[in-house]
Amino acid sequence: MRAAETIGKIDQNNTIPTLPNMTATARMKLSTDLDQLCINTIRTLSLDAVQKANSGHPGLPLGMAPTAYVLWTRFLRHNPKNPKWFNRDRFLLSAGHGSMLIYSLLHLTGYDLSMDELKNFRQLHSKTPGHPENILTPGVEITTGPLGQGFANGVGMGIAQKHLEAKFNRPGHKIIDHFIYCICSDGDLMEGVSYESASLAGHLKLDNLIYLYDDNQITIDGPTSLAWSEDVTKRFESCGWEVTAVEDGNDLRAIEDAIRAAQKSTGKPKLIRIKTIIGFGMPKQGTSKAHSDAPGEDAVKETKRNLDWPENKSFFVPKEVLSHFRTAVKRGSQLEKEWEAAFKEYAKAFPDLGKTLRETRSGQLPDGWENALPKFADVEAKATRAYSGEVINAIADKIPHLVGGSGDLTPSNNTFIKSSADLQAGRFANRNIHFGIREHAMGSTMNGMALYGSVIPFGGTFQTFSDYMRPAIRLAALSHIQVLFVFTHDSIGLGEDGPTHQSVEHLAALRAIPDLAVIRPADAHETREAWRAALKRTNAPTAFAFSRQKVALIDRKKYAKADGLHKGAYVLAEAENKAGKEVSPKLILIATGSEVGLALEAREKLNKSGTPTRVVSMPCWEFFDAQSAKYRESILPSKVKARLAIEAGVSLGWAKYVGNSGDTLTVDRFGASAPAEDVFRDYGFTIENVVKKAKKLI
Repeated sequence: MRAAETIGKIDQNNTIPTLPNMTATARMKLSTDLDQLCINTIRTLSLDAVQKANSGHPGLPLGMAPTAYVLWTRFLRHNPKNPKWFNRDRFLLSAGHGSMLIYSLLHLTGYDLSMDELKNFRQLHSKTPGHPENILTPGVEITTGPLGQGFANGVGMGIAQKHLEAKFNRPGHKIIDHFIYCICSDGDLMEGVSYESASLAGHLKLDNLIYLYDDNQITIDGPTSLAWSEDVTKRFESCGWEVTAVEDGNDLRAIEDAIRAAQKSTGKPKLIRIKTIIGFGMPKQGTSKAHSDAPGEDAVKETKRNLDWPENKSFFVPKEVLSHFRTAVKRGSQLEKEWEAAFKEYAKAFPDLGKTLRETRSGQLPDGWENALPKFADVEAKATRAYSGEVINAIADKIPHLVGGSGDLTPSNNTFIKSSADLQAGRFANRNIHFGIREHAMGSTMNGMALYGSVIPFGGTFQTFSDYMRPAIRLAALSHIQVLFVFTHDSIGLGEDGPTHQSVEHLAALRAIPDLAVIRPADAHETREAWRAALKRTNAPTAFAFSRQKVALIDRKKYAKADGLHKGAYVLAEAENKAGKEVSPKLILIATGSEVGLALEAREKLNKSGTPTRVVSMPCWEFFDAQSAKYRESILPSKVKARLAIEAGVSLGWAKYVGNSGDTLTVDRFGASAPAEDVFRDYGFTIENVVKKAKKLI
């Protein structure tokens, strides 16, 4: 066999022979063949995993393997042995159905993801679930699967990075300097959330975003032309993006040139359209049949033959391929080492900034921040949204990494940090973000900011519009990240805007999301404690439910302290006899938010009429359910069957607290357009009606 014929061929030891005295041309040919071997290793690992699981999506990994290979071996700055290295590039797979692409890359480049895990793809308790999850797999930055979410997460990461760059970078000390890379699909770009977030990214000129669009023009149903005929280039250009194209998704040089040019280009986010063939090498490549599902053993063998790959070997990785990929370990370690040295010099030159950046990177809240929380002594009656705004501004200077805004409802949500200006292109150090009328993108963008780290994002809108951002809220909970959702106008108390804007079913809908804490405070003191609890809750999201209508300040000298909020429910006022002496309750009124004041007033009448009544404030079901059985029994004693829940929302879920013998005063229909006090009265939220319903339970 001639030397040229041996180059790139796999021998019996699974190696590529390297021959002495090779010409430059031969060495170049070897490099080319090694590249192709590496690409086909990604392809066949993905194919084998899908086939073994009998489930999955082989199409994207086979089509995008060349792009991913070029990115991960020639551009991506990362450290497989420390996936959380601060100044790493972020790689996002928005098209999460193609999860075997990232799993293959993580394994090959030396992350803690064994071959056994690849073989356990989509199986119980594996680190390789059907769609990537950031909490399960080292090196996976975001939880993706619902299309468009990763696209928007990347925008949030871009905002966080730009904000931190502006705050911390100094001349000669570019301590934060990297890119956000994202592979997105046709399906991603069809989703509305991608358009919302792309518009925001273009407005903010996020030139740290480099998105690689898998332009294969195929969806599960068939060609994209079935439902999609827009000009993607013009769309993104109109949003302020720079768009380039690679006409052949197997052209490594063109892919490399496009990414390099994107890195050098400034002033705009970048979208690189890469024309690929879905399921490249498969018998049904280029069709919807290559998109998803296991292709079958015969098709796997044929694909391997088409790729010049040993057809009877599964999960096969040539030694030279593994060695080539694993150079990422040494390179990543060196990159981090160099950065740590640079940071050391930075911290020496700017000790205060260095200290602050260390604190924010660790996720620690600054010492003494709780001392800044307002005391709310003898304040006037206000809506809890207004009290929330006062809390934000009281702590903003103490917690400099608290960053947020609103979906075009800033004055209504009271989410403006008065000590800062607006965050805009070129003014990224500021902290007030205008998300625009893009609720879904706001939620997903905040998730990206939290996943980036070193910022605590918050964002506000009317509670009824939480419907628009529910997928993002759900993913925040699934991702175990600290995102603060500020929902105001929490009930029929919104008033004249009517049922389209009045939140009725939304508390129940939000409470249904696992790991999301929903807090509906009753007054200024509970509002303060709600923020305290949310800021300490670092591994899960929190949703606040704040009122538009005014609520009276509860006299905490007369009634229990508001720190009971941290346990979810507490005895606010104990039962009394006619003489005003505390006694065991015969009746328990359970209330949240603005209805707690109503419960206290009804209690006075019930006590005086000979029905000893306890009032329990229950601002957070999730906190209460997490308490010990002993504590829950002390608040809601099982012997007291007469219980009435009072909340201006649907009754769904209250049965577990009131029991079969209890009742609810709730809103199991849509609201009405009228002044809030009229709507409340018409819907039965009066002292008289509470007393009437309560006495029926005795």
